[in-house]
Amino acid sequence: MNLSEHASILIVVIPLVASFINIFLIFLKRSLCYPFFVLVLGICFALSIDILYTVINFGTVRYKLGGWMPPWGIEYVIDYLNAYVIVIVSSISFIIAIYSKDSVKKEITKARLPYFYSTYLLLTTGLLGITITGDIFNLYVFLEIASLSAYALIAIGEKRSVLASYNYIIMGTIGACFYLLGVGYIYIITGSLNINDLTRLLPSMYESKVTLTALAFFVVGIAIKIALFPLHRWLPDSYTFAPSAVSAFASATVTKVGIYVLIRISFTLFEPRFLTEITPLSNMLIWWATIAIFFGSIIAIGQTDFKRTLSYILIAEIGYMVLGANLGNKEGFIGAVLHMLNDAVMIACLFMIAGGIFYRVGSRNLEDFNGLNKNMPITMSAFTIAALSMIGIPPTAGFFSKWYLILGAIEARHWISASALIFSSLVNAFIFFKLLEKVYFGKNVGVLKYNFRELPLSMMIPILIMALAILIIGFYSGEIISSVIKFTVPAGF
Repeated sequence: MNLSEHASILIVVIPLVASFINIFLIFLKRSLCYPFFVLVLGICFALSIDILYTVINFGTVRYKLGGWMPPWGIEYVIDYLNAYVIVIVSSISFIIAIYSKDSVKKEITKARLPYFYSTYLLLTTGLLGITITGDIFNLYVFLEIASLSAYALIAIGEKRSVLASYNYIIMGTIGACFYLLGVGYIYIITGSLNINDLTRLLPSMYESKVTLTALAFFVVGIAIKIALFPLHRWLPDSYTFAPSAVSAFASATVTKVGIYVLIRISFTLFEPRFLTEITPLSNMLIWWATIAIFFGSIIAIGQTDFKRTLSYILIAEIGYMVLGANLGNKEGFIGAVLHMLNDAVMIACLFMIAGGIFYRVGSRNLEDFNGLNKNMPITMSAFTIAALSMIGIPPTAGFFSKWYLILGAIEARHWISASALIFSSLVNAFIFFKLLEKVYFGKNVGVLKYNFRELPLSMMIPILIMALAILIIGFYSGEIISSVIKFTVPAGF
């Protein structure tokens, strides 16, 4: 059997089956749970690279399940866009899995660790399944797998994490219901669930109120899932009180996969002209995203908990990607897709650093950053790189995607949106330069109390890999765009 031919199904099946095997390892040999967990995610990462290589060299991959031909059977379809997102999800999940070895021991009881690993694998399965499927109902199934796993992972955090998870469940369920209603309306009018088949059937039905209603349900449901302001209330508490590894993984991947779904629904299931000429949806999303950028940035300034600050910055970053995807030009779309990668790496790095500071200091309060460079110089070097990238200073990765987004906003003559992007960068500069001042020049009064020192290698190495990735992606942004991202731009942009 040629594994490359079946990589698209193996990358979903392997972590799904492994999540159940990991439970049985508790009774056989508990010490094997973590190595098995990391091994499985390492295999998924290798398969994602193979899938991207196949797409680049041989074009779109189609995998038919169960012997049923589409549109009657479920089909996995992988093009440049979802191959790119699959690599983001699998690489981040693998690196944070390594990071979690010592991190979760500090934040989760020993008895719960194997269940954490299994649930983490289920979340990875759900995210990969959402990205890889070519069926809108199958996408909903994987969406629920990912959501239920995320609820559980968040709930095992701090005391307030249970309430945060409960709020997430309420909002997530509403979002899923909206999405499912959209699926139902599409099926009523077309009799199909296959995305490629729907691409052929829907253009003749664009004037139908049923189609318009379905689109509205899709957009609102996805907006809740990605925490697009003001539908964001579930996100800050969830990512603040979840275990650090969960915050890093979810913040880097869940929202990016949600953005992918929004792009897939908007520009594959429907044609770009449907959102620009027939309905005003793209223009509405541009203004919606612009408001999200302004408010996410402003609210971030007033936070005192580092993870909560990052959560609100993430809400603004979600606005970046929604804005770029809907500007209707190539520069904006390239900026949005590139920022999916850049933000995933930046926000994962910063949340891991937040977890590392909590691991050593026992606090995430911004006032406790004073003098950290004297005790955690390597970790703070990684923090500096990630902070500069968040601000958008070259040659870090964040500069290049923000540059494309601003160019896209200018080309579309959306001056307020361009101003929002610049304003957000200035707010990030204020937040992170203030923190860097504390880190490098603040008087450390807590050394004896907390006995600061560098992190364990299992935490430090993943953080350094992410920081290095920020620089590498920055230097190779042109190659990433020319070899992958330019092929994701919808026709007509």
